Amino acid sequence: MTPSATAVATPAVVPPVLAEVVRSGFTEGHHRGALVLLAADGSVQRAVGDPAAPVYPRSSNKPMQAAALLRAGLELSGERLALAAASHSGETFHLELVRTMLAEHGLTEEDLQTPPDLPLDPVEAEAYLAAGHRRARLTMNCSGKHTAMLAACALNGWDPTSYLDPAHPLQRLVHDEVEAASGEPVASVGTDGCGAPLMAISLLGLARAFRSYVLAEPGTPQRRVADAMRAHPEYVAGTRRPDTWLMRAVPGALSKMGAEAVQAVALPDGRALAFKIDDGAGRALGPVLARALELLGVHDPVLARIAEAPLLGGGRPVGEVRAAF
Repeated sequence: MTPSATAVATPAVVPPVLAEVVRSGFTEGHHRGALVLLAADGSVQRAVGDPAAPVYPRSSNKPMQAAALLRAGLELSGERLALAAASHSGETFHLELVRTMLAEHGLTEEDLQTPPDLPLDPVEAEAYLAAGHRRARLTMNCSGKHTAMLAACALNGWDPTSYLDPAHPLQRLVHDEVEAASGEPVASVGTDGCGAPLMAISLLGLARAFRSYVLAEPGTPQRRVADAMRAHPEYVAGTRRPDTWLMRAVPGALSKMGAEAVQAVALPDGRALAFKIDDGAGRALGPVLARALELLGVHDPVLARIAEAPLLGGGRPVGEVRAAF
C-alpha cells in the first residue's frame, strides 16, 4: 500500500440477537449468536446467523469422545458410559462413581490430568468448601471423561502420560469420530478447558452429529452413548441442570451443553438443534434453548423451567433474559 492509498475497512458481520436482557421493562443488553434447527428428515428447518461457520463445541463434543472410547475397545455401559460423556456437577454420586471407575482400572486420582477445580454446581461448590476441601482433579467436571480415556489407554497399551496430545492414538480416534459424525472436516484443533484436544466443527455439523446418534442402529457405539446418556441424565449433568431436566421430561431427547454457551439437542425422530451464544453468556443458554425446542415442536412444562433466567434487583426479580427470535 502506498502512503497516499486509503485503506478500506471490511464491514464486520454482526451476529443476530438471540436473547435480550430486560430490566425493569428496559432492554439493557443483547446476546448474539447463531442457531440451526433440523427437521426430522435432516433438512434445515431454520437458521439464524451463520450456522455453517466453525465453532468450538466444547463439551457438546463429549458424546463423540465417548463413542471413540468404545471404538477403542473400552467396555462401558449404564452410568459409567454416561459419566464418560459428562460435564458432571460434582455431586456426591458423581465423585463416588469416578473413584470407583479409577479403582476398577487400576488408576488413581494422581493419574488424571484434569486441572484442579471446584465442583461445577455452585451449591456443591459451597458445600465442598465449607467441608474444608480444596480444588482437586477429581472434582473437575471432566474427571469422568478423563478416567475413561486413561482406561482406554491401559486397555490398548497406549502411553497414559500423553493421552491429551492431539497426536495420541486415542485422540486420533476422537478426531475421526468427530469428522464422521458431523459429516465435515475438523476446522481447527485447540485445547479445551480440561486440557483435552478440542475439535472445531460448524453448528450444522454438531446438530447432524447429535441427530446421527439418536438414529444410529442399536448396539453401535453412537447409539450406546446416546442410550446411556438418556437413561442416566443425572450422570451427564446433575440434579440441578437443564440437560438432566430435558432428558428426563422429553422421552428420547439427547442433550449436551458446552462451555461458552453452546448447546446441542436431538429428538428421537431426528429433529435436532445446535446453537452458540457469541459472547459465551451462560445466562442466555436456557431461554434460547427453550425457544428453539418450542420451534421444533416440543411443548412440555419443562421448557418454562429451562427458560427461567431472572434478573435481580435488591434481591428480588426485576427482569429477565429472554429469547428474541
